[in-house]
Amino acid sequence: MIVVFGSLNVDLVTPVERLPGAGETVIGPGYALHPGGKGANQALAACRAGAEVALVGAVGRDGFAEIALSLLAADGVDLANVAHVDAPTGAAFIAVDAAGSNQIVVAAGANAFARSAVLDTMPLSERDVLLLQREVPEAECIAAARSMKRAGGRVILNLAPAGAPAAALLDCLDVLIVNEHEALVLAQSLGWPDGEPEEVARRIDAERGLTCVVTLGAAGVVGWQGGVRRRLAAPQVDVVDTVAAGDSFTGAFAAALAAACGFSGALQRGLAAGSLACTVAGAQPSVPRREAIEALVGQAFL
Repeated sequence: MIVVFGSLNVDLVTPVERLPGAGETVIGPGYALHPGGKGANQALAACRAGAEVALVGAVGRDGFAEIALSLLAADGVDLANVAHVDAPTGAAFIAVDAAGSNQIVVAAGANAFARSAVLDTMPLSERDVLLLQREVPEAECIAAARSMKRAGGRVILNLAPAGAPAAALLDCLDVLIVNEHEALVLAQSLGWPDGEPEEVARRIDAERGLTCVVTLGAAGVVGWQGGVRRRLAAPQVDVVDTVAAGDSFTGAFAAALAAACGFSGALQRGLAAGSLACTVAGAQPSVPRREAIEALVGQAFL
């Protein structure tokens, strides 16, 4: 089982001709409401990639809660441990330009009240994987990671949104997933002058014994594990928007790792899922299913 401890949001997505600069207003023709949040997106991605998934988090007692939970429930993610609290359901405000790039502002809302104590009541084992991000309180992420480590399971952190991780959290991890910007922030937090993404991944692996994966957008992905480098080019796709590409990568990667596909197989499936997510608008609506992921893996990597 994959346990995702993370955020649930409603995404308000607006298409714009170009992204605004500081202090600038741009006009979009309308907006759409989609379920989102990094925790929810990654839970859905892992589920659609074939894993059994339980999500631990919090939503409000408002109309947005139903939207935030809708696709997760439809796809069979276990939502028994999602709390309903007296705070507004989290929301993300997303502008997407004509090239598919985006700007995102997140209001935490109920996500600030996500609590990890429920993991101690779950039947965790060494076969399980905990998947974390940075849209819920870090102290709770550390507690969740320690619960999974006590059970003998593995812990994956997607360092998104970018920020300096606590040393106590890094000490609990088996796998760290970052994009290029997050790799730079990580390097700065560790006092490393070279923030080149691949060098960051190599040093994390070499100096901390921690598998590190860097997603490189259209350039693909590079991973270091046990002193061995793996680099994959991204499949060529028609990009609509890049929202949830990283979440789709992370969820599918975790599902493949849990299914004993090996590190290289997990990178392939993560990269295929992230690429496919770019071909459909929105966050959760763009998350691909196992059949499409495996088909693209067969075309691009095998």
